[in-house]
Amino acid sequence: MTRSLQLDRRAFLKGLGGVAMALPVLDAMGAEVTNQIPRRFCAIYTANGMSLPKPEHGIDEWSWFPRKGEGEEFVFGKSTEPLTPFRRKISFMGNLYHPNGPKADPHTCSDMWLTGAPLQNPKPGTYNTVGLDQVIAQHTKQFCRQPSVVLSIDAGTGYLSRTGTISYNLDGRPIPAENNPRRVFDRLFRADHSSLKSEHEKLQRRIKLVDAVAESARSLDAQLGKTDRERMDQYMTSLSEVESRLIASERWIDIPLKKQDYSHLNLDITNEGEPAEYYRNMFDLIALAFDADITRSITFMLNREDGMGISDTFPLKMGLSKTHHNLSHATDKEGQLHFAKYDLFLSTQIAHFLGRLNEYQDRNGSVLDNTVVMFGSGASTTHNSHNLPTLIAGGSSLGLKHGMYWRGEQETRMSNVHVSILRALEVPQESFSDSTGTVNSPVFTKS
Repeated sequence: MTRSLQLDRRAFLKGLGGVAMALPVLDAMGAEVTNQIPRRFCAIYTANGMSLPKPEHGIDEWSWFPRKGEGEEFVFGKSTEPLTPFRRKISFMGNLYHPNGPKADPHTCSDMWLTGAPLQNPKPGTYNTVGLDQVIAQHTKQFCRQPSVVLSIDAGTGYLSRTGTISYNLDGRPIPAENNPRRVFDRLFRADHSSLKSEHEKLQRRIKLVDAVAESARSLDAQLGKTDRERMDQYMTSLSEVESRLIASERWIDIPLKKQDYSHLNLDITNEGEPAEYYRNMFDLIALAFDADITRSITFMLNREDGMGISDTFPLKMGLSKTHHNLSHATDKEGQLHFAKYDLFLSTQIAHFLGRLNEYQDRNGSVLDNTVVMFGSGASTTHNSHNLPTLIAGGSSLGLKHGMYWRGEQETRMSNVHVSILRALEVPQESFSDSTGTVNSPVFTKS
């Protein structure tokens, strides 16, 4: 009787010169490994807060937070009604804040949303600290082709307090974001496996080129002034991200991608096109990337602070009265109503995304059930750094309990929510940023 092959999960293949490469997860590694739940994280950010109309406006039903009831008895406001089909897969969380928020320029709220910075003593030469998504990526990158995917409406990094990304690396430096659907698709899904040898050689040449450019850049950096060195720091961060993606691509080049249907994508749409179609395509790409297990950590910045970037004009394209930033400052009833209608537009896009994740299936349930999605803003309304609007979705198979509106009796640190997310994803880290523990909420039953 032939004994079946049983491989250790830490098994390695050794090639020429003794170079070792970790094996992908294979059935031969046994049920303990192959049946492990793919734990994923997606952070979605919108700038300028949400509409929370004042009582005198008489439009309480348009509040982003549930308009009445707490716990499981909450009632959706009109601006979040598109999320109603997912009531048992989402929860609203209120009374959250970053302690450093009130101390900083209000426009830095997007910089610190996933980091909690600025800390009192950040690393010399940096403003920020590592983001939650990158801590997760360090833990999950061994299982997937790309450590993380960083997306935003305007791409790049922007600049301090008007950032174009919500992702910060281990050194607290901004990670450049991508915003073009076709480039995102090509990076994640396009590979010519007809000539694997040719692909290996091409990747090796690109890696060597990046190394050479990095070495030249380091030599140049020593001769530059302070402002130019800061620009070079951003450039070096970009090079590092490119190199890590190339190395990851080479490890997985011999392993075919999961077969998927891409026919619903419009890769010709750009952020200058119809806003809803643009967002839908970007969300579809995220859902496909999770379904194919290409990455397990993704961030997407929908809007930038302070009227920066192309998305500030999206409300005007929808027939609303003012730009996004101006609506966030509206103090009259009509302005707040139009602000809420833009929240409604964003909720519709989030509902589309959750629907996609719910369609795709893992071995033990939907991709949504194995993904923690966090949607919110770094301000409540009009640059207020308290009571941050936060929606947690998915993760039912990871121990999250949904269908509620939770508000802490006292203000709760957002970093405690971050720690609770790390626990749900089984990332072995006891604290994060300025956390004091986990969040005391039934949403996170593992806390």
